[in-house]
Amino acid sequence: MARILVADDEEGVRTFIAESLALDGHQVAEAGNGEAALQQLNARTFDLLITDLRMPNVDGMTLVRSVRAQQPELEVIVVTAHGSVETAVEAMKLGAFDYLQKPIDSPAEIRLLAARALERRHLLAFREKTVREASGEVALTYGDPVMLPVVDALRKVAATDATVLLVGESGTGKEVAARAIHRWSRRANEPFVAVNCAALAESLIESELFGHEKGAFTSAVDRRRGRIELADCGTFFLDEVGELKPGMQAKLLRVLEQRRFERLGGARTIEVDVRWIAATNRDLDGMMKDGSFRVDLYHRLATFPVHLPPLRARAQDVVPLAQVLLARASAGLGRPPAQLSEEALGLLRQADWPGNIRELANVLERALILSGEQTIGPEHIGLEPAAVDASAGTGTLAGLERQAIEQALRELRGNRRLAAERLGIGLRTLYDKIKRYGLE
Repeated sequence: MARILVADDEEGVRTFIAESLALDGHQVAEAGNGEAALQQLNARTFDLLITDLRMPNVDGMTLVRSVRAQQPELEVIVVTAHGSVETAVEAMKLGAFDYLQKPIDSPAEIRLLAARALERRHLLAFREKTVREASGEVALTYGDPVMLPVVDALRKVAATDATVLLVGESGTGKEVAARAIHRWSRRANEPFVAVNCAALAESLIESELFGHEKGAFTSAVDRRRGRIELADCGTFFLDEVGELKPGMQAKLLRVLEQRRFERLGGARTIEVDVRWIAATNRDLDGMMKDGSFRVDLYHRLATFPVHLPPLRARAQDVVPLAQVLLARASAGLGRPPAQLSEEALGLLRQADWPGNIRELANVLERALILSGEQTIGPEHIGLEPAAVDASAGTGTLAGLERQAIEQALRELRGNRRLAAERLGIGLRTLYDKIKRYGLE
């Protein structure tokens, strides 16, 4: 079943097309002119648009151009009168799937063409999914007993539309878990849209989430759909949710409760059907106590909380995970697959991995670059000083953290964004720690 919009100013033709498509169980909306069609396209997401080319005010070509700019994933079929095939061909050059010529012969003709257009949409979505999986996305676990109940819980909640809150240290694979939930859900063939709250400036995050209308602010030269709207019918992953400021938390709570919002600078209400997954490495309990995180938002997000254990608690996953990450790093550098020597594997098993999977991936990529060979030895495995000190049990935790931040900032010449990425923490978290340790 698909969502289809039929736009035609001739009521008889429009109704005939809509009723023909309804025979296949599709949800069909109608628009009597181009302006009404644009309003519906801006208010919700469709899988297919069937539009007449000749309509007053806003014609079909204008609709096609608007769709290609704002909803490139939407398939379009144009309807043209006899003798106007050249215009239909022009529409196809802009990205329309095909055209119907009036008078339309039968409902079967409409249904067949619509089925072909929807099939292409699904094939393109499947191809994107296949490419993503072939890119070396790591698995949730490679058999460690600690992860088995976690995976079981994720599979069970995936079958529902419950909101999931993933908690755990930075680098433990929360986005991998979110993608697994999406892949196992009934929304698997719909969009998966992710936003990292720590990576967006406070002044940009509202526009990024909700979109904006033309003229909403100085640089808003055109209308832009927000990430939540792009995730309609799919899954929306809100990473580093603990980094949101209180004002943004209130706006997000409203969307979670009402499943609708307005674009920045707009008055039209947009309804969305998304499955929410949030993730954080912050102590939300402590943040609720000090008032920096809303209690009502927490309970909205934590319908089904799942804790992802750190890599140091998943000893059996380290070696197979390292081999997958090394193969991905080799492919990324355009080199043949490399191997880890037994001595190198021993070092990986013994490390504490405070940066978890992200740190392991960085260590392996550096080792691959340093080795210049197909076999990586222990001399190529350079662990971060903080990891070595922590495993040796020397110094306080705060001291080790301060030392790691100082070294990252020094080596990266004060670039805080790169330092946050190396340390595996959010940029705002890094700013807080710099202030706390007096490293300004």
